[in-house]
Amino acid sequence: METRTIGPLEVSLVGLGCNNFGRRIDAAETERVVRASLDAGITLFDTADVYGDRRSEEQLGAALAGRRDEAVVATKFGMELDEQRRGAHPDYVRTACEDSLRRLDTDHIDLYQLHRPDPDVPIEETLGALDELIAAGKVRAIGHSNLSAEQMDAAEAAGRTMTAARFVSAQDRWNLLERDLEDEQLPAIERNGLAVLPYFPLASGLLTGKYRAGEDPDPAWRIATLPDDRRQTQLADDRLATVERLRGFAEARGRSLLELAFSWLAAQPVVASIIAGATRPEQVASNVDAVGWELTDDELEEIDRLTGRGRS
Repeated sequence: METRTIGPLEVSLVGLGCNNFGRRIDAAETERVVRASLDAGITLFDTADVYGDRRSEEQLGAALAGRRDEAVVATKFGMELDEQRRGAHPDYVRTACEDSLRRLDTDHIDLYQLHRPDPDVPIEETLGALDELIAAGKVRAIGHSNLSAEQMDAAEAAGRTMTAARFVSAQDRWNLLERDLEDEQLPAIERNGLAVLPYFPLASGLLTGKYRAGEDPDPAWRIATLPDDRRQTQLADDRLATVERLRGFAEARGRSLLELAFSWLAAQPVVASIIAGATRPEQVASNVDAVGWELTDDELEEIDRLTGRGRS
């Protein structure tokens, strides 16, 4: 497995997204997926306090028992757990970290991420609390998720001014069907030296290759479990048409759509690890195998054209 860096951390190019833990799979299934991931060379495990109603962190911590030193554990704070537990106020940051450490059954979090911006708290205050956690050895590095380009620049400027810990990563939605990040956020990511952790790399399953225009999704598939409005958006005609173009591109080269989705993200220099969920060991193996296609410059240009991002 190829490795890349996130600040001081070395991580596998394919990471495991843990949002299914405690929600779609139980503790025993989680252990099987985590152990299969470690055996396949995956080192980055990305969760959040809010995933699985806090069970994701608990199940991940239990599954890593005896192998914690093989894993880079990333988790997040800031989403609303209840009226008291939410946001990025320094007092809450400290409490949220202690709660995550307890649930993960670990003495440190490798990558602690602000899950979303908090408009009510100056970023300087949040950074100050995170800096304290790093100094105390409870956190190794910090990242953010779902920030605008302006907010990324403000966070970088604040860190430099304060001589405090600075964010080293940005976890944002990015895949072959959803490329809005490239308009404003990507330039900010590049000028601030951030590593990207793309989430939803398979566009809720559309880029796995199992969806076909005109066919209803299997009720067990992720996209079938989404609320009606979100499912209809995901299955819009223009998106399905793009999927079919990409499928044809991959198959003409003896590759799968899944390989194209992963390998395209792996070809982006700012990407450190591709966060992909799995509910079965077989999915882990497929994800790991999918990053072996080294796309040429001509192929990348053609992909831009097929996804509406290139020149006509």
